[in-house]
Amino acid sequence: MTNNSTNNATETTEKNDFIRAIVRDDLAEQKYSQIVTRFPPEPNGYLHLGHVKSICLNFGLANEFNGLCNLRFDDTNPDAEDQEFVDNIKADVEWLGFHWAGDTRYASSYFEQLYKWAIKLIEQGDAYVDLQTPEQIRENRGNFGQVGKNSPYRDATVSENLQRFDDMKNGKFGNGEAVLRAKIDMASPNMNMRDPVIYRVMHKEHHQTGDQWCIYPMYDYAHPLSDAIEGITHSICTLEFEDHRPFYDWIVNKVGFEKEPHQYEFARLNVNHILTSKRKLKKLVEDNLVTGWDDPRMPTIAGMRRRGYTPEGLRDFCDRVGVSKADGVVDFGLLEFSIRNSLEDTANRAMAVINPLKVTITNFDEAVADVENLKKPTVKTNLENGILWLTQPKNSHDESQGNREIPFTKEIYIDKADFEINPPDGYKRLSPSNSEIRLRNSYVLKVEEHIVGDNGEVVELKATIDPKTLGNNPEGRKVKGVIHWVSATLGVPAEVRLYEQLFTQEDPAKIDLENLANEINPNSLTVVNAVVEPSLAKAEKGERFQFEREGFFVADSQDFTSEKPVFNRIVGLKDGFK
Repeated sequence: MTNNSTNNATETTEKNDFIRAIVRDDLAEQKYSQIVTRFPPEPNGYLHLGHVKSICLNFGLANEFNGLCNLRFDDTNPDAEDQEFVDNIKADVEWLGFHWAGDTRYASSYFEQLYKWAIKLIEQGDAYVDLQTPEQIRENRGNFGQVGKNSPYRDATVSENLQRFDDMKNGKFGNGEAVLRAKIDMASPNMNMRDPVIYRVMHKEHHQTGDQWCIYPMYDYAHPLSDAIEGITHSICTLEFEDHRPFYDWIVNKVGFEKEPHQYEFARLNVNHILTSKRKLKKLVEDNLVTGWDDPRMPTIAGMRRRGYTPEGLRDFCDRVGVSKADGVVDFGLLEFSIRNSLEDTANRAMAVINPLKVTITNFDEAVADVENLKKPTVKTNLENGILWLTQPKNSHDESQGNREIPFTKEIYIDKADFEINPPDGYKRLSPSNSEIRLRNSYVLKVEEHIVGDNGEVVELKATIDPKTLGNNPEGRKVKGVIHWVSATLGVPAEVRLYEQLFTQEDPAKIDLENLANEINPNSLTVVNAVVEPSLAKAEKGERFQFEREGFFVADSQDFTSEKPVFNRIVGLKDGFK
């Protein structure tokens, strides 16, 4: 594959941040003839919103500067990795609109070379096999206020270490009984330089290499050397890896690369109410606190895709957030702003009543009987078997989408919120004192009577329509407000899923792993029985719509059928972001 991305509006302007400034200077100074970046996920879970920023940055840099971006799976831990995660990560990157250079790469493809370099380090006196228990290693490592203690195996001879490492490779040690450590400095103020473990014994089958190996390199060892093998020029990661950079440079230098890649760190993406800990997201899935990795409440790319978010909106969001060295928290409203903007002109319009209230139009038959004489070019109608079919464009911004047929019948549904017996101040919809309103795409309706049920709630309205107002303003009066509606007899029952934040806590990162269940927002999912216009029963899975006056919705990619339509709310219409 060649490196490419799908452009959106913000990608047409030059972006400026400290990483792009570095790249521009490196190219201007001819330090590199071509930049090469990489996106290196560990296949131990599904990608989340934080990864979107990294994907957009790494692939975006390659695209902007005519470089290359590799997709490499840093698959060094078979205990947590799975082919399912590999397949979904590849699908996520492509869905976001990016393509990687050449074939998919794997750190596991370099295991043989990484093993040979480990032997080289032993021969150079830069690595040794440690037979301490994991607890002893952890205890002797010290802490930020106390230097570490040298392992009793640190000064073993090269031949002893080579034999022990060979025994590790040949399965003579059990899990945790031996590790290979880099020999650096147990008194270093940087804990990552206190003889870090670079190989461990793990009798586990690997999703790429099968049972070929029973020793596996640590991430901090494999990652920089994989970068060097691939000729990565700008190895970009988040700030938590800043303290790992000295070891990154040390290991690449000790192995002997002439052209050393350089690591650059940027601030990770933090959005309020959004959890981006892969470990905690996995806990939500494993404990069935959500329906899966693609639950629309999850901040995974799979979840956001099923929720109805667009790749254009996510790319725009990352562009607006930008790249910096300083950690900060982004308002969730900015994410909704970008998603809403991406849908405004592209989503087809439709009407759906979320909380139905029945309205019987008592003068329906005589009012629509003379409809042919009221025809105007902007109102196309067809009276057939007592049903008035209204023809409306699917999308006024895009005529190529065609038209939809909306049935107007004697009995319709409006939303319960559009009639109040005792309306609050500023209420501009239907009430006993304000009985007229325009029905979207059709007539002016006047409420003549409201019927109250045993519980005191309004259960039905009796109303009339002004036959002269189909496509015309009423004569001698002004009607304020327009409401949506759906035929009660031909409307299609549908399940509508309304989503809120999965966690009410503004910073979910502070929630303990074992306390996740207690912190989930009880209103994160509300399922309602709605009624939608008939055209929506013919929607395709994943098709997005603007339900007029309600918000943007998507036909659920798994559960939607024409017999039982299911729609997920993507985002509301109101833009509260400042």
